Amino acid sequence: MDRIVITGGSPLRGEVRISGAKNAALPILASTLLSGEECVITNVPAVVDVRTMATLLGMLGASVSAEGSRVAVSVQALASTEAPYALVKTMRASVLVLGPLVARWGEATVSLPGGCAIGTRPVNLHLSGLAKLGAEVTIEHGYIRARARRLRGTTIYLDFPTVTGTENLMMAACLAEGTTVIENAAKEPEITDLASFLVKRGARISGAGTDLITVEGVRELRGADHEVIPDRIEAGTYLAAGAITGGDVEITRCQPRHLEAVVMKLRESGAQVVEAKESIRLKAPRRLKGVDVKTFAYPGFPTDMQAQIMALMCMAEGPSVITETVFESRLIHVLELQRMGADIKVEGNHAVVSGTGTLTGAPVMASDLRASAGLILAGMAAEGETEISRVYHLDRGYERIEEKLGNLGAVIRRVKGEGGGAAAA
Repeated sequence: MDRIVITGGSPLRGEVRISGAKNAALPILASTLLSGEECVITNVPAVVDVRTMATLLGMLGASVSAEGSRVAVSVQALASTEAPYALVKTMRASVLVLGPLVARWGEATVSLPGGCAIGTRPVNLHLSGLAKLGAEVTIEHGYIRARARRLRGTTIYLDFPTVTGTENLMMAACLAEGTTVIENAAKEPEITDLASFLVKRGARISGAGTDLITVEGVRELRGADHEVIPDRIEAGTYLAAGAITGGDVEITRCQPRHLEAVVMKLRESGAQVVEAKESIRLKAPRRLKGVDVKTFAYPGFPTDMQAQIMALMCMAEGPSVITETVFESRLIHVLELQRMGADIKVEGNHAVVSGTGTLTGAPVMASDLRASAGLILAGMAAEGETEISRVYHLDRGYERIEEKLGNLGAVIRRVKGEGGGAAAA
C-alpha cells in the first residue's frame, strides 16, 4: 500500500483551488438511476469513492463515461438491481442506490454498507422510511431487499438528521405517488445540491436545506446537466493546513457560506481570515491559541473537520476540549497523534488537548478518511519526518492532496507500494 512521507516545518503559502464535493457528487450520481435520459455532471472530483460509484452504476447497467471532471450517465435498462458486498463494503455511500432503484425499477438488493470505521451508522432510518413509503423491506444474509410496485407519499420523521437517509428518501419520493414530507431532515449543502439537480430534472421539491423537506411525486424525471458544489471539507482542511504551519494561503472556487462554523473557530484561535465571494484567505501567526470545539450536524462544526482541528490544537497555546457528538468512534486518531508527542486525554466523547506547540515526526497509521487528513496536518507541523501508512483512506475523498500541498510549499511525497518507487509531489 502507498504511504505519504512528510518533512515538517515549512509554512504553506500560495493559492489552492478546491475540487468538487465528493459527498455531493455521490448522491447526484446515484440519482441518475431515476431516469433513462442522459445526465452530465461536471466538477466531479477524481477520488476513489467516485470511481467506486461509477463502477457500481456500470454493474447495474448504466452507461458511464468520464473525461476529466465531467461524467455522463444514462440508464436505459438495468442489468441488475443488486449492489454487491464487494463494492458496498468499501464505501458506505453505495447504499444511496437503494431509494432510486426501488422508486424507478421496483426492487433493489443492496449489501449492508461499510466504509470508514468511525462508529455505527445504521441504515434503519433508510429502511423504515422506505417501508412508510410502501416498500416491502427485509434483511437477508447481509443484504437489504426492497420491493414496491410504486411508492406512495407519506410523512416520515427521522429520529436524527441522517444525511444519506435524507438523500435516499428524497430521491425515492420523487417518483412516489402523492406528497412526501420528511421531518427532522438533514440540512447539509450537499442535500441542497442534490435537490437542485433533481428539480432541474422535473422533480418537485421544496424545503431542502431546512429540517422540513416536501416532495410532490411525479411520474418520471428527465436528464439534465449539473455542476457539483465545491468541497467544503477539502476547503476547511486546506485552511487548517495553512493555520497549523503559520502560513498564508488562499483557497479559491469555494463557498464561504458553507464554512461559517470552521472559519469562526479559526478566527477565535487567532488566525486572520478574509472572505470573498468564492475564496477565503487565511494568515496565521506562528502559534495559535487553544479553542473548544464541539461537532454538530450542519450548520454546526462538521465532524469531518474534527481530526484536522484536533491536530491544529496540538500546536496551539493552552488547553482545548474537542467534543465529538456525531460518531462515537471518531477519536481513534488520538493514539496516532500521541505517537507524535501530542498531549491528549480522552474522557468519553471528549478529547482534552494540552497544546504544547511541539510535535515530532513518527510512523503513524490512518484509521479513516478524515483522520488521514489530520495526520497529514500534524506531519506538516512536526519536527522531522512523518510517514503515514494506509493512505488509501485519504484517496477516497481528497483529489491530488500531495500535489496541492506541494504547490503550497509542503515537503511531501507519496511512496508507492510494492514494486513502486517514490513519487515526489
